[in-house]
Amino acid sequence: MVFQYTNAFVTIASVNCEELVNFYSRFLEQKPIILIPNIYAEFNLVGMRLGIFKPKNTNESEFEAIAKSKISLCLEVNNLEDAIAHLTALGYPPPGKISIADHGREIYAYDPDGNRLILHQAIVNDN
Repeated sequence: MVFQYTNAFVTIASVNCEELVNFYSRFLEQKPIILIPNIYAEFNLVGMRLGIFKPKNTNESEFEAIAKSKISLCLEVNNLEDAIAHLTALGYPPPGKISIADHGREIYAYDPDGNRLILHQAIVNDN
């Protein structure tokens, strides 16, 4: 038997679902493709979908504690400075400085729930 799947997407649970949906609507500059107010929203991103859901009351305590997550939403951008300016205008400026990695320049930022965003600009080789 072979395990098969038809699609994959990332979801973020939040007891502050509406605030997070509003943030990602403004950050991604798009409305959700699916919206069930204060329950679920889904955004169509390049190469994946991002879902945001409000946990059921019986599971809420599992998602309330703000702990440092090991998972990040990494978005490759064309212009890192423009992406930083956009987040700053939304009221969520990245707290650190741009770092240089072998694969390009990047900066960490955080959404209203403290989920890590990595904004990355790849190195362009003009060879």
